[in-house]
Amino acid sequence: MAAPLPPRTTDWWRDAVIYQVYPRSFADGDGDGTGDLAGVRARLPYLAELGVDAVWFTPWYASPMVDGGYDVADYRAVDPAFGTLEEAEKLIAEAAELGIRVIVDIVPNHVSDQHPWFRAALAAGPGSPERARFHFRPGRGTHGELPPNDWPSQFAGSTWTRVPDGEWYLHLFTPEQPDLNWAHPDVRREHEEILRFWFARGVAGVRIDSAALLTKDPELPDFVEGHDPHPYIDLDEIHDIYRSWRAIADEYGGVFVGEVWLPDPERFARYLRPDELHTAFNFSFLTCPWEPDRLRRAIDDTLAEHAPVGAPATWVLCNHDVTRTVTRYGREDTGFDFAAKRFGIPADLALGTRRARAAALLTLALPGSVYLYQGEELGLPEADIPLDRIQDPMHFRSGGTDPGRDGCRVPLPWEAEAPAYGFGGAAPWLPQPADWAGYAVDRQRADPDSMLSLYREALRLRRGEPGFGDGSLTWLPAPAGVLSLARTDGLVCVVNLSDAPADLPPYDRLLLTSDPLDAEGRLPRDTAVWLRATHD
Repeated sequence: MAAPLPPRTTDWWRDAVIYQVYPRSFADGDGDGTGDLAGVRARLPYLAELGVDAVWFTPWYASPMVDGGYDVADYRAVDPAFGTLEEAEKLIAEAAELGIRVIVDIVPNHVSDQHPWFRAALAAGPGSPERARFHFRPGRGTHGELPPNDWPSQFAGSTWTRVPDGEWYLHLFTPEQPDLNWAHPDVRREHEEILRFWFARGVAGVRIDSAALLTKDPELPDFVEGHDPHPYIDLDEIHDIYRSWRAIADEYGGVFVGEVWLPDPERFARYLRPDELHTAFNFSFLTCPWEPDRLRRAIDDTLAEHAPVGAPATWVLCNHDVTRTVTRYGREDTGFDFAAKRFGIPADLALGTRRARAAALLTLALPGSVYLYQGEELGLPEADIPLDRIQDPMHFRSGGTDPGRDGCRVPLPWEAEAPAYGFGGAAPWLPQPADWAGYAVDRQRADPDSMLSLYREALRLRRGEPGFGDGSLTWLPAPAGVLSLARTDGLVCVVNLSDAPADLPPYDRLLLTSDPLDAEGRLPRDTAVWLRATHD
């Protein structure tokens, strides 16, 4: 294998391609049906061949796995299902040898109800110092039988659970995920030590889950729609936390990416000030429909949000929480909204795949960094999970109306003819569709027209050709329904979202197309192209 290419800039995170690994579903090294770190280590050469700069791992910590590992019981231990701390250290080192950095996931809003702190809080009783690390309150009503307030949950259902002694505790997610009290110095100190723990083991960065939810109004008032400030989203006090975190990251040369869902661009940009987070996920682009005007507006808005603080944009088409791109783009409604998820929505996968290929080239041509979710490079569609195999709490807390997120978390297919498509020896923890052989890595490697081949070539060009990565973007004149953008050094990306073939601007060299041009050299519908434009 060729030696890894050096990053384009010293601030590697400004234009990196970062691959998201959901450990349970990437590769199973011990054959028990659950993905693990041994499986990832064995597949590191695949990631190096793909051409990614870094890998972001969703939580691999000790956890009861009520919410896919986002209910953490011990941040300093790897869950036995995934391996050991020593194996995580080996993985970080082996990835570095291949030029791949590692980003870990931190979940600061809450812990598992099996975390030692919460178990101590339940045992200690009302008014105890142990309970002060969480949000315990007496209930309302004549006998305290009503929750302390009416805050809406991030999942369906109540945000409060009553314990046997009569008090209630807050959980914005499931009851197994009690919220921490970030006004408590123990909580601040513990997370700073956790950051140091993982930075000292060589991780290059930290992704921060639910990054805008940590601080709460100490009065815990009722929720009033439209009232500003919100009682638990984006409170001003949260920025002091991230300033202290940034000082730690700077000691180690580490970086942060925040999961920040905020509609207000000015409020969003505050998280990206030079002394806070380095980057934040771009959800307006992820949820945007496959519509030219909406996509252009999402791109413009994103770049405008980041410009005042000099932070690079991040571009994401899908992740472990949302419907896979191929399926979403094949539906009548090509956007994404958690509230709209339902069973039985039809999708034209051929159309969705064509659009996903074009979207890949559009995304990789934009200024900033790009996140790829495992299986995206294989063109995997959303899988239908039998009702008796669904595990995601979003499904159960919705009363069964939401299919949940398991459909995008199905174990990857590596070998078309192997049991479990080469994922591992036993039946996988989630069932793989019976028609996934064509998506397997070994078949796609051998097919120059496959989605995998497209991604590998696109990442090779993005790393080696001038004009990609961080920098400026200029929109070029284009027919209705066509997006045409220029980067530096004559690099041009054209995407045709109209109903008819589109003429290409003058160019010296065609670098890559998501699908072939037509016989007249025009760009077909739902197709993208990278060009090196003619210079005057």
